[in-house]
Amino acid sequence: MIKDREYWEEFERELERNTPVNVAENFRLYEAMYEEARILGIFPLKDPLEGIEDDIRLARILNKVHETS
Repeated sequence: MIKDREYWEEFERELERNTPVNVAENFRLYEAMYEEARILGIFPLKDPLEGIEDDIRLARILNKVHETS
């Protein structure tokens, strides 16, 4: 049980700050989650254009990250 919430949150922030991004691991996790969603019948979508605005927004965000790296 966490007794000092502020201490724990500071620990998490520091851990996140000091942990390098592992792109390969992130893609592996993404692909595993996608495969699970496919197995559960969530993908493929019945209407492929459903949520296209969100996809475009995400693509813009990801492209910004690439530009600043």
